[in-house]
Amino acid sequence: MAGSDRATLELPRERVVPNPLSLTRVDSAIARSAAGFGVAFFAQSVPLMVEQLPNLHPAWSIVLVAALVASLVFAIAASVVGRLVRIAQGAFAIVYVAALISWPFAVLDLGSAPATSFWLYFLLTIATATATIAFDVRIATLYVIAVPAIYAVIRITPEGGGVSPTQATLDSVYSIILGGVITIIVTMLRTAASAVDRAQQTALTRYSHAVRQHAIEAERVQVDAIVHDSVLTTLLSAARALTPDAKQLAATMAGNAIGHLRDASGSAPDSDAVVGVGVVASRIGDAASTMSQPFEVRTSGVGQGSVPIAVAEAVYSAAVQAMVNSLQHAGSGVRRWAAVRGEDGGIVVEIGDEGRGFDPEEVPTERLGVRVSILERVASAGGEATLDSAPGEGTRVTLAWPAPAAAAPGEGAS
Repeated sequence: MAGSDRATLELPRERVVPNPLSLTRVDSAIARSAAGFGVAFFAQSVPLMVEQLPNLHPAWSIVLVAALVASLVFAIAASVVGRLVRIAQGAFAIVYVAALISWPFAVLDLGSAPATSFWLYFLLTIATATATIAFDVRIATLYVIAVPAIYAVIRITPEGGGVSPTQATLDSVYSIILGGVITIIVTMLRTAASAVDRAQQTALTRYSHAVRQHAIEAERVQVDAIVHDSVLTTLLSAARALTPDAKQLAATMAGNAIGHLRDASGSAPDSDAVVGVGVVASRIGDAASTMSQPFEVRTSGVGQGSVPIAVAEAVYSAAVQAMVNSLQHAGSGVRRWAAVRGEDGGIVVEIGDEGRGFDPEEVPTERLGVRVSILERVASAGGEATLDSAPGEGTRVTLAWPAPAAAAPGEGAS
């Protein structure tokens, strides 16, 4: 059973689940499509541009045309590379508005103003598409309606060719419809991709929780089996041990049972699941609130960072055992505390009291509460547990993960 549990938990690391749809991928596809259409529409405007530029002010032609070309190239490059996409697309949309509004002031001869489509008209679709990509829905919708309307107003003026209001309105409405379709499609794709991202994040959160529960249950089943097969058998043998040989056998069986328990605590099922330091602090605080004597709970720096599930369980269990030991041996009415803090991507827990205290060197080896339940439990998870106590000076147990690095040779020497 233990082997099958381990194989089940390792499967997600071996199998890479593809991500067919995400907001990042959708945005990238939309931006590259807009860049491709931008090249096509700009190429379509080049013949009219060459024909109409002689009737425009040279300074306007140099500055605005260069800005339009540069911003379009910037948008295309950003879409291909996948960086600064919205900034680049927004730059073209803004430059286009500047060119459109300043266009009437650049016309040199009103009589030569084109009665047919002005060359900027072919870039109007590019501008509405880039605005949809760069801005949020409300600003993009306003852009899609307002900019074609500005174009229609300018086309009615003599500088814009003096076309009829009907012709100008038709051109404007056509651009609004085309831009509106682009905006609707982009918004729908983004909404769908965002929903997929949220669903995937929810699924990963639930999976992480399920892995944690499975790991805890698998460890519990394993320890229960050891208790049933080894510890209870040892207790029964010890109860019937009347001869020296039987007592020696019971002692050997007790040592083996302790070894099995130690191995079980160090071979918890592998899992990629992590637990926030804040969650561990909350669990320790909840445990302290249930004790028969009050504990002062302090936390610092627990809002960020996380620890593996095995570490969280080991630290929590060791902290609870340390609090229980304090209740049993420190005396009544003394000050007790439980402090949890996040440090350098890890966690440090301190359980202390101002009670009787004791000499750790005088604790009999058969007393396993501190050595197995606290010190070795934390060490098996890759951490370090230290005990500081003296008669009449209280007791302090410090649990740290990861274990502090060993001091360099010569460090601390006087």
